[in-house]
Amino acid sequence: MAPGIGGFGGLFPLGDSYLVAGTDGVGTKLKLAFETGIHETIGIDLVAMSVNDIVTSGAKPLFFLDYFATSHLDVDLAEKVVIKGIVDGCQQSDCDLLGGETAEMPDFYADGEYDLSGFAVGIVKKDSVIDGKNIVAGDVLIGLPSSGVHSNGFSLVRRVLARSGLSLKDQFPGELTTLGEALMAPTVIYVKQVLNITGKGGVKGIAHITGGGFTDNIPRVFPKGLGAKIYKDSWDVPAVFKWIQKAGRVEDAEMSRTFNMGIGMVLVVSPEAALRLLGEQGHGSNLVYRIGEVISGEGMETTFLPDEAVHAQRDKASSSETLKPHSSETF
Repeated sequence: MAPGIGGFGGLFPLGDSYLVAGTDGVGTKLKLAFETGIHETIGIDLVAMSVNDIVTSGAKPLFFLDYFATSHLDVDLAEKVVIKGIVDGCQQSDCDLLGGETAEMPDFYADGEYDLSGFAVGIVKKDSVIDGKNIVAGDVLIGLPSSGVHSNGFSLVRRVLARSGLSLKDQFPGELTTLGEALMAPTVIYVKQVLNITGKGGVKGIAHITGGGFTDNIPRVFPKGLGAKIYKDSWDVPAVFKWIQKAGRVEDAEMSRTFNMGIGMVLVVSPEAALRLLGEQGHGSNLVYRIGEVISGEGMETTFLPDEAVHAQRDKASSSETLKPHSSETF
């Protein structure tokens, strides 16, 4: 009933700029917070889900507000969630925590449990807004790595966990952390990295990979008639996804529809901008992968790269040669 809704953030005209707003929660990841007792980072997830959405328009976050609801207020718990987590998330995204609402609702929530939602507002000049309208076939898909599951797909995660027979306190197979710690890794906040990249030009569209994974989120930024070709094995898939798939016997298509699979943000850039990004990248928060390209025709397909191309990707090479696939399958 409200025309124009459907982007990652809502745009409101204000002079020569747009205010860009977004709202979200952290879903059933909260259930794992209750079970693990890890509350210090759930506020980072909350901030991330909103600011990562509004930065897809090229907007710089200005302020954030939170809503914290519980049965009976536990000040120590609220301090962990709000003061530690949400403040940390706002600092990472360079935005102000403007205020919020704390609600006590006896008999509505179970003792010790709470719910969270958040709201972010940012700003971008009208002539700098990133809206995907100029995307063409041949543009490059650049992926920014995730820290793990982030804040989507936890209903499936919890079913897999129950099926595995493991507890959240058990050691994560092959790692030094517990399974709970691996699953609770906070969502990466991409604001500073994305704004740094967009400030150099050549970025035509940005997709935040949340619920729906690659399958639903990347096509949201394309003009009609365009699709995506994803290079399989062109980035390192975190071990947590391999465990989920094996323990839950989850099919590839379902994994791609549910999880970010190790890529939390996808930038659609010109070939020239892609070469620059791949050539100047560093490590850690600056790491990027060339994960695919824009193609004619709607839909998504996976392409298997030659081994040498995969190694070049993982070595973060900046070769000017086009990565040429030799076989493909559509999903």
